Amino acid sequence: MAETARLREQLTLFVPRVQGEPLEAVRHALDPVQARLIAAHVTLCREDEIADLGMVRLFERLRGVGPLRLEFGPAERFQGHGILLPCVAGEADFQAMRCEVLGSAARGHAPHLTLAHPRNPRAAGNLLLDSPGLPRHIAITFVAVSMIRQYSGQPWQQLGRTTLGPAVVSAD
Repeated sequence: MAETARLREQLTLFVPRVQGEPLEAVRHALDPVQARLIAAHVTLCREDEIADLGMVRLFERLRGVGPLRLEFGPAERFQGHGILLPCVAGEADFQAMRCEVLGSAARGHAPHLTLAHPRNPRAAGNLLLDSPGLPRHIAITFVAVSMIRQYSGQPWQQLGRTTLGPAVVSAD
């Protein structure tokens, strides 16, 4: 039976390149499938939350919202061979950002960095939570939000990006 085509769109906080390089090496060892699909990131809003909102409208809601600093603790397993870094500081600011985007429809969503996703086959490197290069603590400042799209399990594509920071007011 043929798989039904599926389109997904999300708002995402990509890990800045400098901080992301060491994480990407670990992600490639723990889950090469996930590493090929999407770079290290924190999902800000899932597809069901933003289904009726366009990218321009979503980005307008973020106007004036500053950069977001999140700290992540030691790796944890989830759903078998999934591995994530849980947020240990900054969650209140993350939830506030979600409220800016979603308003009263915002529900709780714990920020985290997924290093290995359980839906993908277990990689040979996905054996220990003390894998070489796996951070015990990492602080990341996210300076932009991206709108991304995935079509039928293919790699995610960036549709647009907005920088986080104070609103620019020009004097005429």
